[in-house]
Amino acid sequence: QVQLVESGGGPVQAGGSLRLSCLVSGRTFGSTAMGWFRQAPGKEREFAAAIDWTGDNTYYADSVKGRFTISRDNAKNTVYLQMNSLKLEDTAVYYCAAKFGGVSRTVNRYDSWGQGTQVTVSS
Repeated sequence: QVQLVESGGGPVQAGGSLRLSCLVSGRTFGSTAMGWFRQAPGKEREFAAAIDWTGDNTYYADSVKGRFTISRDNAKNTVYLQMNSLKLEDTAVYYCAAKFGGVSRTVNRYDSWGQGTQVTVSS
């Protein structure tokens, strides 16, 4: 059974930083592309960042480019999202997701999802 467990969310002031982690079990992590998505209240789930199985190629939404960094440690079956210079509009539930094959920015291309972790940015 595939499990993705996010951690690291919480309250933070605007301009601050958080690092999210997602531990994956039950699948071959080394051949899995990983993505971070987020969903704000009343909005659809949206792409934030993705990384291929090698860790050499990363992709970002324009809204987070230059502020967020996705990375992975295949030895630890973990993907990270370092979030710097947080803004009020970054407030959302953040989900990690996994898929075989290449990366995607599309929600429904991912077949496994975590339960989400809340990030709340305040002024």
